[in-house]
Amino acid sequence: MWLFLAFLAVPLIEIALFIQIGGAIGLWPTLGIVIITAIMGTWLVRTQGAMAMGQLRRSFSELDDPSEPLAHGAMILFAGALLLTPGFFTDAVGFALLMPPVRHAAFNYIRKRVHVQRFDMGPNGPQRPHDPRTHRHPDVIETEYHEVDPANRPSQGNSGWTTRH
Repeated sequence: MWLFLAFLAVPLIEIALFIQIGGAIGLWPTLGIVIITAIMGTWLVRTQGAMAMGQLRRSFSELDDPSEPLAHGAMILFAGALLLTPGFFTDAVGFALLMPPVRHAAFNYIRKRVHVQRFDMGPNGPQRPHDPRTHRHPDVIETEYHEVDPANRPSQGNSGWTTRH
C-alpha cells in the first residue's frame, strides 16, 4: 500500500513543484535547472560510486563485513536514478542520498530493523559465528553421524577395503 501511495504522490508533488517554480522563474530557467541538476548528479554519482567501490574492495580484501559498503553503493545507485528523473523533489532526495551522513543514517535505520544471517570468512574459509556456549579445540573435527540399528546392520562380508591372501 505504501509503495502505491509513493507512486501516486511523487508525480503529483513533481507537477506541483514544476508549476510553482516555473511560474516564479519562467520556463527556460526551470528547464535549465533540471538539466544542470541531471549533469551535476551524474558527476556526483560517478565520484561517489567510485569511492563506494573502493570501500567495497577494501572490505573484501581485509575480510571485513561488506554490508555497509554494499548498502552505500545501492543508495548511490538509487540516488543516480532519482537525479536522472526530471523533477525537483526527486533531485532533492537524490542529492540528499549522495551525502554520506544521510546514507549512514539510512543504513543505521535499516540495520536496526533487519536481522541478517551471516557467516564470517577467516583464513581457513567460511566459519560459523562464534557461539560462547561451545568450546572448540583446534584438533577437534566436527562431523555428523547416525546410529545404525543392529537388527538392520548389513552382513559382515568383504568390504572391498581389505584383501585376503
